[in-house]
Amino acid sequence: MERLIENQILPKVLRTRDAGQREYAQDVDNVFANFERIAMAIDVDRERVLMTYLLKHIDGISAYTKGHKSQREDVRGRITDAIVYLMLLWAMVVEE
Repeated sequence: MERLIENQILPKVLRTRDAGQREYAQDVDNVFANFERIAMAIDVDRERVLMTYLLKHIDGISAYTKGHKSQREDVRGRITDAIVYLMLLWAMVVEE
């Protein structure tokens, strides 16, 4: 299990976070830029925006655990994204 986490899961999570930073944040200095843009557009805080994105993946993971195996995205991708969102939420908490 430790080997799986260190050699496969964590590297995948970090690659996903890095790719998301480039694609979504569009700002090398502000990892939260996309959350802040959307929060401003819909008049909520960035944490709620993040939570909405996270819950989309949790919903897919929940469907998988209930037997819905044929999804657009492999459940491991959803799990990876959920981990990334939780790491970003942690960073938001630290920043406050």
